[in-house]
Amino acid sequence: MKLTIAPRSPKSQKFPLTLDLAGTPADVKVESVMSAIAKRFPQLSPDRQRLTIDKIALETGKSLADYGIKDGDSITFKDLGRQISWRTVFLIEYGGPMLIHPLIFYLPSLFYGQNFEHSWMQTVTYWMVMAHFLKREYETIFVHRFSHGTMPFRNVFKNSAHYHLLSGVNLAYWVYGPWNAAGAALAERSDALVYGCIALFIFAELSNYSTHVTLRNLRPPGTRVRAIPRGYGFNLVSCPNYFFETLAWLAVGVLTQSWAAHLFFVVAVGQMYIWAVKKHKSYRKEFTDYPRGRKAIFPLIA
Repeated sequence: MKLTIAPRSPKSQKFPLTLDLAGTPADVKVESVMSAIAKRFPQLSPDRQRLTIDKIALETGKSLADYGIKDGDSITFKDLGRQISWRTVFLIEYGGPMLIHPLIFYLPSLFYGQNFEHSWMQTVTYWMVMAHFLKREYETIFVHRFSHGTMPFRNVFKNSAHYHLLSGVNLAYWVYGPWNAAGAALAERSDALVYGCIALFIFAELSNYSTHVTLRNLRPPGTRVRAIPRGYGFNLVSCPNYFFETLAWLAVGVLTQSWAAHLFFVVAVGQMYIWAVKKHKSYRKEFTDYPRGRKAIFPLIA
């Protein structure tokens, strides 16, 4: 069959391009079209291609017939630009706070112009934050299986800013400062509050890890298989991993009583809520037998 690849940009010098593909629309898969384009232009690897018809993105694993594409039809091509693997992106994102927090915590004279003894609250917060991001790095390397292998390289700077600035520089600077040092009134916390926050944090992190393992086991290695997640946490909400992470940062916010921690909490939870609602709607659209009693992120609420 013949298929015309039209450019999204009228300034394109490579397209339109006509491909001769072996088979019928029912036989030809989307990835076969991508491979044919990459064969013609090696710099345009499948990861940086976006193919659409009537503004609907074509998904790998599906045939052209699934989208009603016939012999002689035209689809639109967009170059997504230079790509970077999601695993590398996550390592960069989470690596920022793991470098920033120790620098500010252990070198106070460099950032505050003086040395001082850290309070119990500051020390506990430091290890909670480090444990959180160390866990995230471990999961990135050994647990997560990604449905999309890459993302545009330019997005890594935008994605990293959230972690490097809000949960990195901003959180560390305002929590580890001399105004929260040992003996300072602002740093006084009851034993019950500190141990309560530690207990909530540990519960949330272990629960979050459990949900990530559940999601990992849904997808066989090397595939993009999607299935309905079930089990601990998933019986109540579609994204318990986000709910448990919310609890972890709530523990940090309550412990520090810092505006910087509250700011990161609001921004992070707001973003996770958006992701959860989108994923929840996707589940319900894809699976006709999806449990109707589940909420998106907050049990019994939303």
